Amino acid sequence: MNKKIYEMQRHLPKIEMERLQCLADIKKQYAFGTISLEEAKRQLKEKVGKLQPYHYALMEQTMTEEDSEECFKENLSELNKLLEEMMDYSIPTLPDDHPIRHYYRENEEMRRILNAAEDLVQYPVIKNQWLELLDKASAYLIHYTRKQNQLYPILEKKGFDRPTVTMWTFDDMISNSVKKLSPLLEANDEDTFVAQVKELIPYLRDLMDKEEAILYPTSLALIKEEEFEEMKSGDQEIGFAFINVAKTEKKDNIRPADGFAQELQSLLAKYGYTVKHDQPLDVTTGKLTLEQINLIYQHLPFDISFVNEDELVQFYSDTDHRIFPRSKNVIGRKVENCHPRKSVHIVREIVEKMRSGEQDKAEFWINKPNLFIYITYYAVRNKQGDFRGILEVMQDCTRIRTLTGSQTLLTWADEKEKYATPPTSTMTDSMEAEKDDDKQIAEITEDTMLKDLFSQYPGLKDALAQQYAPFKMLQTALGKLILKKATIKMAGERSGLGTQKLITMIRQTIHRIRQS
Repeated sequence: MNKKIYEMQRHLPKIEMERLQCLADIKKQYAFGTISLEEAKRQLKEKVGKLQPYHYALMEQTMTEEDSEECFKENLSELNKLLEEMMDYSIPTLPDDHPIRHYYRENEEMRRILNAAEDLVQYPVIKNQWLELLDKASAYLIHYTRKQNQLYPILEKKGFDRPTVTMWTFDDMISNSVKKLSPLLEANDEDTFVAQVKELIPYLRDLMDKEEAILYPTSLALIKEEEFEEMKSGDQEIGFAFINVAKTEKKDNIRPADGFAQELQSLLAKYGYTVKHDQPLDVTTGKLTLEQINLIYQHLPFDISFVNEDELVQFYSDTDHRIFPRSKNVIGRKVENCHPRKSVHIVREIVEKMRSGEQDKAEFWINKPNLFIYITYYAVRNKQGDFRGILEVMQDCTRIRTLTGSQTLLTWADEKEKYATPPTSTMTDSMEAEKDDDKQIAEITEDTMLKDLFSQYPGLKDALAQQYAPFKMLQTALGKLILKKATIKMAGERSGLGTQKLITMIRQTIHRIRQS
């Protein structure tokens, strides 16, 4: 028996496979028009009986040919007509903090946004209305990111990899379509914009329906409660759309019972070595404890991931500045399942050529306005030249590319600088106004919204852009969208200045504006 079929069956309530084969046959005959809807329903009632969504998922996984485009082709309304009397489509009652409950809640809010879009699309385009709505809708894309990095991996381990193979393609198609809408609007291409919105809405509704009809019920049947509990921390790392979810305390990654340290201890134990948390280990060029090894990985100024010779993800560095989302569910996952279907052929080529020795390095970069990501893959070989895996190194080089000249003197990122003394006035009301203004300037914190400062101090945005090149992006259409959410902390981290140095720059610039 196929391993995936066995795994999926092992985690589900028992069902006769003959019934599922009948379901597959009847569905196929109905789809090809060989039998009518009434005849199909009659045969289902007689030969198959009542079904749960996970029965349909098992049938799709084991008895239908894999097709990466099937999510586009599968007409859910037609399927509902066929199975409405046989299938239990009820939404389960779940605790508020359950990972699957969060997916349902995000869909509820996205449907409200789609209702608003269907209303707006009937009228002449008013750009500001649409930009506000698109800003809300874009938050929903993290729903797909969490699904791909959290839900799909654990389903794969249960033998259900159909969502990775088929639904991921649909996820990405919708994500890419959403991202293309704002540029169309900014370019005043209203006809194309409206046409694409009208095309996108039914796709979004269809995908949400498929999630709720099959994916979530099957996940609830396959995944144990303790596994859902373990998912919560990874979900929080990636984030949520529209909803606030109370954070659970993050486990300390440097404890011996966690992650890399645990794997290393297990490996050493096989050879008779017992390593304590604070016991130094002989590494190639020194001695390090398990705690130090983990701390080094956590403080690297770039992200790394390691895929072993069996093409399984074995490790990633848990840095605070991580460029792309990662969660512990990726560990043990087939590397090709960590990428969209459209990229799998590239992943396979890299693995094959590095395994054969034909290549040792592959590099890519993402170059967008105010963003430059550099990605490198290295073949990992032992001293004998045997292939042992692939190391991925990823770094946000945006700030590095802006550096010019030389800096040979020490300058701390949080260095406090003296501010110019604001001019005085003989007018009492002017002095009081300046005192109030000084107080507001002094109260600028990392949580202060940039849009509020730009509104209060006209000219501040242009002045910052003149002083520091990365802030020029705030004058673009994308910058206008970013400003709706950008805090000083967010801007400091993205620009490379750091929070305190940006606050200092802003305060000094405001003083200069007031003096001019």
